[in-house]
Amino acid sequence: MSYFTFENKQVFYQELGSGTPLLLLHGNTASSKMFEEIAEQYAQNHKVVLIDFLGHGKSQRIDEFPNDLWFFEAKQVIAFLDEKNYKRVDLIGSSGGALVAINVALERPDLIHKVIADSFEGETPLEEFTKNVVELRELSKHDNNAVLFYSLMHGEDWEQVVDCDTLAIANHAKEIGKFFHKPLEQFLPPLLLTGSKEDEFISAIDPSYFEKVYSKMIGKIDHGEMHLFPKGGHPAMLTSPQEFLTVSEGFLKKELD
Repeated sequence: MSYFTFENKQVFYQELGSGTPLLLLHGNTASSKMFEEIAEQYAQNHKVVLIDFLGHGKSQRIDEFPNDLWFFEAKQVIAFLDEKNYKRVDLIGSSGGALVAINVALERPDLIHKVIADSFEGETPLEEFTKNVVELRELSKHDNNAVLFYSLMHGEDWEQVVDCDTLAIANHAKEIGKFFHKPLEQFLPPLLLTGSKEDEFISAIDPSYFEKVYSKMIGKIDHGEMHLFPKGGHPAMLTSPQEFLTVSEGFLKKELD
């Protein structure tokens, strides 16, 4: 297993295939294991890089997650790219990983070629989720499917990971309230925003949520594309994998055609 050091702690990463680096960035309560199947397909055309953010998966545990979690994780990605001397890499971030990907591109556009941000709430936390996150996560600990997911992602200490993540989300919503440190107007790389119209976290609030929020973001950035999958849940990347693979590869290859 391979690790790099960030703030004196060990961060797990894995590389598959060859070519231009393509980093797949996992979401909250998950790990790079969520990409196990789709990573093999991307590796046919890219050097796929999988990272477990600190406190997740095979990376070193930390006592607590910082409230500015997605910026903290973006700093880990930047440290990795600098250490490996990777330039013009492609990023696909799903759910919370999408927030990380956008933060990386805003902070270090010199490192990034293209970004795909999948199934995320936009520039600010989703109040309908954050105000109930503690109760929802407690309920999830008694849901067999959720527990199976958590344990597959992290192992026996999955509950510590979930609790740390829950506290960070709740505190972020109360004390920070925005995901990005720089304005979207400074976002430079080509961008594709994706999501599912049947996303269970979004559709109950507003079936047109992604379309409205993503359109507003693209307007601020002044460039970018959007693709919403008619079927599938959260995240679109894993619930519509073959359709997502086709759309994402088309976007990543477009400049070379």
